[in-house]
Amino acid sequence: MRVNIPFEDRVGIAHEILAVLARQGLNVQAVEVDPPNIYIDIPELKQSMLASLQADCDQVAGVGTIEVVDILPGMRRSLNLDTIMAVMEDPVLAIDALGRIVIANAAAAEVARCTEKELCQKSLYQVLQDSTIQHELIANEFCAPTREVLLNGEPFMMDVTPVFEPLSAGTASDGKAVGALLTLTAPKRIGERLHAISRAEIGGFEAIIGDSEQIRVLKKRAARVAVVDAPLLITGETGTGKELLAQACHGVSARSHAPFLELNCAALPESLAESELFGYMAGAFTGANRGGKPGLFEMADGGTVFLDEVGEMSLYLQAKLLRFLNDGKFRRIGGDKEIQVDVRIISATHRNLRKMVQEGSFREDLFYRLNVLHLEMPPLRERADDILLLARHFIERACTQAQKPVSRLNQAATTAMLNNRWPGNVRQLQNVVFRAITMSDQRVLDAADLDWAEDSMQADTVVFEEAETWEASVNQFESALLSKLYQEFPSSRKLAARLDTSHSMIAAKLRKHGIPKK
Repeated sequence: MRVNIPFEDRVGIAHEILAVLARQGLNVQAVEVDPPNIYIDIPELKQSMLASLQADCDQVAGVGTIEVVDILPGMRRSLNLDTIMAVMEDPVLAIDALGRIVIANAAAAEVARCTEKELCQKSLYQVLQDSTIQHELIANEFCAPTREVLLNGEPFMMDVTPVFEPLSAGTASDGKAVGALLTLTAPKRIGERLHAISRAEIGGFEAIIGDSEQIRVLKKRAARVAVVDAPLLITGETGTGKELLAQACHGVSARSHAPFLELNCAALPESLAESELFGYMAGAFTGANRGGKPGLFEMADGGTVFLDEVGEMSLYLQAKLLRFLNDGKFRRIGGDKEIQVDVRIISATHRNLRKMVQEGSFREDLFYRLNVLHLEMPPLRERADDILLLARHFIERACTQAQKPVSRLNQAATTAMLNNRWPGNVRQLQNVVFRAITMSDQRVLDAADLDWAEDSMQADTVVFEEAETWEASVNQFESALLSKLYQEFPSSRKLAARLDTSHSMIAAKLRKHGIPKK
């Protein structure tokens, strides 16, 4: 039986309580003192003996009523810790102040290919095969940034949490560091977490809003394409929702349980895009994370990598991507070890890749490797039946974000929506609705609200005469845009605020183009 004997804390009282047990001939198996309680495991103690024990304990000044407990607190903590360590999927190591491993979970033992007991007989240096890591941790009192390490030749990102010995009158972090808890995360696990954070709501084709014939045909075709484990190329104008279609294809594929990670090839310079895709080794270049970093291909192992605007990829990166597509193998920047992963490539572009192949700006062999399967996302002007459906969806979302009652469109606004050609497609429609909801206090949106929102996008619909030079084209654009907006914002300061730029720049442009006309 296990009992708790509360007491008033004073010198020697714990010894007096144990003496009572000794006089009764009770063998004590374990004792935990946590004032004002002393927890004792007494295997021979029976329920019928409690009254006698209580009577003897009452002779000791300051002892309270004995309570029966199911388990000692220390044992409970130990069992809970063992369970937590056992169920953790990431390898975890606890080291002491000298870098010796004192606790290892099953995941760490599995990667190290030994038992937990064998692992606890080694130092961190022996396990990671890198003496500098152990020395640096000890020298810096176990305060260290996340870095990459190798455990049995496999890469892991290592997070270090110092373990402090608490001071008598302070918190644990006030004391001396007596070791650390090391959490090792594999690249694939990092990818899964990124996927869970950024794409927690990825679903199937129900996420693509539309009931037009074009969308129904697209969904039917995409449903067949999605389940085929081969590269997929999605084409379509900017703002049509190519990324949403890629997510839907991943969401209904056999890889839906694995990460969906994306890279916008137009948003990064060549060197940065290369490191994002393929990762790099320690010291590969100036400014690199210490210890190296896995790339998207490693983190998405078993899942999908979405290459948006793949037409903007440099010829050098095209060659590296082609080699990867051939056998699924690659090398990190600065590395000599080949890494093999199982990743499906979905790419998207608004550009005409066939024309780019003819011009020599896109590799023909890569084009055919990416274009095994193909989907075309229709522009919004070709699916007019979906405009109002999308508008209502975006209105509800925008009202929720703005914490307003749900608005609706009147007849004039509806007509304006249907008559617009939407050169920016669904993205433009979403922005128009969001700005209108944000700026209007009305429950019913009028065409005037949409007119205000569309002013910033009139550059998309301005018709230019053919210009001979780039400078002439720019001058035409500036003149047309400023002439139109000046009608509603008839001063350089108002116009500068409307376009979110400097007053002096707008004033100079107005003088240059003779606005207003005299």
